[in-house]
Amino acid sequence: MPHPTPHSTRVSSLAAGARDTLPMMVGAAPFGVIFGALVASGPLAAWQGQLMSMGVFAGSSQFIAVGLVAGHAGLLVIWLTTFIVNLRHMLYAATLLPRVAHLPARWRWMLGFLMTDETFAVMNGYYSTRADTKLGHWYFLGSGLAMYANWQFWTLAGLLFGAAFPQLQSLGLDFAMVATFIAIVVPQLNRMPHFGAALAAGIFAFLLRDLPYKLGLMSAVLIGVAVGMALLRLRPQAQLKRTDAA
Repeated sequence: MPHPTPHSTRVSSLAAGARDTLPMMVGAAPFGVIFGALVASGPLAAWQGQLMSMGVFAGSSQFIAVGLVAGHAGLLVIWLTTFIVNLRHMLYAATLLPRVAHLPARWRWMLGFLMTDETFAVMNGYYSTRADTKLGHWYFLGSGLAMYANWQFWTLAGLLFGAAFPQLQSLGLDFAMVATFIAIVVPQLNRMPHFGAALAAGIFAFLLRDLPYKLGLMSAVLIGVAVGMALLRLRPQAQLKRTDAA
C-alpha cells in the first residue's frame, strides 16, 4: 500500500494547517501578552480576561472592550463598538463560504468561531494554490485550533506576568502585531480592488483618528469596503469596454 501524500488524510491536513499558521502565531504572541497585562492592570478580574479570550477570541475587539470597560462605557456602546469592529469577518466569511458551503452546520459554526485575520490569510492562500481541497476543512480546523490555543496561552502569560510587571504593555511589544497585519495585508494587494480598499481605509483611518470610541477606525473600514466594492464593479465594465473596442 503506498504511503499517503501530504494533506491526503485528516490528521496530516490538520497538522499541516497548524504548521503553516506558526508564523502568524509568533506574531500574535506579544499581542496576547499585552492583552493579558492590560486586564491584570485594569478593572476586570483575571478569570474574566481569560474567559473573554476563550469565548470571544477576537483580539482587536477584546482590546477595545477592555478600554471601554475601563472608561465606564455602557454595555450597549461596548456591544455595538465590538460588533462593528468585527464586521470585517463577514468579508472573510463571504470569501471562504463557497469552499465550506457543502459542510454540515456544525462544521461551519465551528470554523466560523475559529476564524481570525491570521487564519483567513492562511486559508485564502491554501484555497488559491491547491486544486484538491476536499480535506480543506481539516486544514482550516488545524489552523484555527492552533491560533486558539496560542491566544489562550499568551493571554494567560500576560495575566500572570502582567501582575508582576505592570509596565509590560508599554514595552513596545504591540509592534509585533502591526508587523503581522502588514504581512497579512500586503500579499493581498495584488489586485486593484484590494489595493484601493486598503489605501482608502488607511487614508481615512489617519484623517479620522481623533474621533471618539474608535469611530474613525470603524468609518475607515466601511469606506475601504465601499471603495473595494466599487472597484470590483467597475473592473468588469472596463474589461467589457476593451472587448467591445477590440
